[in-house]
Amino acid sequence: MLEPSLYENQVSDIIEAQNGDKSAMEKLINNNNGLIWSIVKRFIDRGYETEDLYQIAVIGFMRAIKKFDTSFEVKLSTYAVPYILGDLRRYMQTEGPIKISRSIKELLYKISELEKEYLKKGKEASIEEIANEIGVSKEDIVMALESKKPVNSIYENESDEEGLSLMDKISTNVDEQTLIANKLTISELIENLEEKEKQIILLRYFRGKTQTEVAKVMGVNQVQISRIEKRVLELMKRKLTDDSAITA
Repeated sequence: MLEPSLYENQVSDIIEAQNGDKSAMEKLINNNNGLIWSIVKRFIDRGYETEDLYQIAVIGFMRAIKKFDTSFEVKLSTYAVPYILGDLRRYMQTEGPIKISRSIKELLYKISELEKEYLKKGKEASIEEIANEIGVSKEDIVMALESKKPVNSIYENESDEEGLSLMDKISTNVDEQTLIANKLTISELIENLEEKEKQIILLRYFRGKTQTEVAKVMGVNQVQISRIEKRVLELMKRKLTDDSAITA
């Protein structure tokens, strides 16, 4: 858990670093090293070299220092979080989607082949049908399909009929990027959902399916999907709001 309030920085050090003082810049990096690593650790298991992620995070932190206005009523550590997150996301976008394991790649191949067989018969295979045919759980199928999505899919609006992303749907009046970095990630929120709720969110916001398509996959009607989705989004939003009160 990140707590930017724990990272105090002298205004004089910030000004000196902005003026090109390398020792002042190094001091600020060292003072905030715990913060930087706390953010980096959220991306470690995605197939990228840890040292590369750390270096990118440091660059993001240095960019924040250069742009920081010492008259801001905000701590440098809090101000720097979105810069660090942004640079890490851009790096991973440039490098490509999240790298996946060989077992997931093999599962994706089996899914692709099975989907082709169904299409030849003039129909689309449901998640349940694929899971039964391959002999794995529906959750494994959903997670395998999700692994092909870009890391920033929660911010994209292409997946929703209203042009809203998952982040938009659970948005609050606080600085979500800082909040997520400080207390809770979206993936952790999803992980804590019940299996049916998790599958709906993954299909809707990571696979880009409409409520009608999700209903077809899960064998229920669209009204049920709409009701569950609304309840889950409210729950996630409330959780973010509650956590913001804790970290305030």
